[in-house]
Amino acid sequence: MVQAVVSVAERMHGSAEDVPDAVGWLLDEEFAFGEPHGSTGEFLGDLADAVAHQGTCTDSTVEAVPFMVELACDDDVPEGTRIVLLGDLLRLAVTGPASAVSLADRTAALGGTWQEGAADYLTRHAIGQALPRLIARWDDEGDAARFVLAALAAACGIRDVPAPARLLAGNRTALSDAVSRVSSWLPQAAERAASPHVAPRDLAQAVLPDLIMEDVSAAVDW
Repeated sequence: MVQAVVSVAERMHGSAEDVPDAVGWLLDEEFAFGEPHGSTGEFLGDLADAVAHQGTCTDSTVEAVPFMVELACDDDVPEGTRIVLLGDLLRLAVTGPASAVSLADRTAALGGTWQEGAADYLTRHAIGQALPRLIARWDDEGDAARFVLAALAAACGIRDVPAPARLLAGNRTALSDAVSRVSSWLPQAAERAASPHVAPRDLAQAVLPDLIMEDVSAAVDW
């Protein structure tokens, strides 16, 4: 895995000087030639946190998206790892709606109107632009990776692949029904849905990564 990420970083950026800030440590000599991570899971956790610290998108996150996509497309990356990387991209893609849900009551109490942050929007836009490259691998992917890819496409507004789109459907009645059913057995969804200020579509997108990744967890075998 270390060899794969260093290879991708070098292929894309040539040297550490040109690497985006969020992934610059991948070409650090201590990382590239040492053994700083005890497991693939720990490394991926560090990578996700570096790209979006505590789930917050910044300009550095936007810059890091092409690297994350390139890594997910690399043939040397094992399927289980690729699934996690796709899941990380899915979480990044719904950062804006997730923020809208968490801040809904506060925004309403202050009498304001929530607006998606520029970095959240640009991150989702960057992922959407890169999706054709990921979807081009569809026929070579297993069912679990396809499921995450379909959710990612739905979250970014792309409808030309099979998708678990019921949560994100344009029909408001179907969407509300789906969110209500999810809330009946998913505690975090129920807690968020309790607020009258939370939009069903935002809630659907906010809970989508947890639903999808729980369903494909068996394919991530470390």
